[in-house]
Amino acid sequence: MRKTKFESDVMINAVQEYLDGQASQRAIAERLGVARASFREWIRKYRSMGADAFTQDGNRCYSKELKEQAVTDYLAGRGSLQDICKNYKIMSATQLRSWIMKYNGHEELKASRTGGTVIMTKGRKTTFDERVEIVQYCIAHDHNYAETAAKYSISYQQARNYTVKYEAGGIEALRDRRGRVKPMDELSELEKLRAENKILRAEKERAEMEVSFLKKLDEIERRRG
Repeated sequence: MRKTKFESDVMINAVQEYLDGQASQRAIAERLGVARASFREWIRKYRSMGADAFTQDGNRCYSKELKEQAVTDYLAGRGSLQDICKNYKIMSATQLRSWIMKYNGHEELKASRTGGTVIMTKGRKTTFDERVEIVQYCIAHDHNYAETAAKYSISYQQARNYTVKYEAGGIEALRDRRGRVKPMDELSELEKLRAENKILRAEKERAEMEVSFLKKLDEIERRRG
């Protein structure tokens, strides 16, 4: 089913209609043509952040201090994922889960977006090997384009473009095809395989870590419920 994009006022009015007891979730979801699960997510976001959940379009910045406090509150048993999200006006439990996972993995919790870090706005020329390493790092670090850009002294847009290109077209998409490509410049099958495996290892390790961690987190949530 193709997703329909709604204006923020439509979403806010729909949630308020439900919370005021004027109609059921099912009736409103059917009228708008959205899945009930999606409408329930609107309600959850509204309860956590109010109208800001829809007007900020997911671009809210979270400080390092807020992230750390939210994580430590959760680990100290001061509430469920949803409770903590509501207390700190965090957009989604998925975001909070990600912060907890990083915290437990001894990664530094940085402010959202650039966090005050100066990131190059003008890109620089990169080699194929650099692009492979950049994508590997970005995937291994939860698609944090700002952090990747800062580490490799490239623009935010480059970090994002390389990763998106790889995920859409594989390793060949990271080739620089500007100008004439000579046969001797072609990647050998072995070179392509090595580059592909380098990134796939990062994806596999990240996925395995997430699955293991989320199982533990779900068990904690069940005990608290």
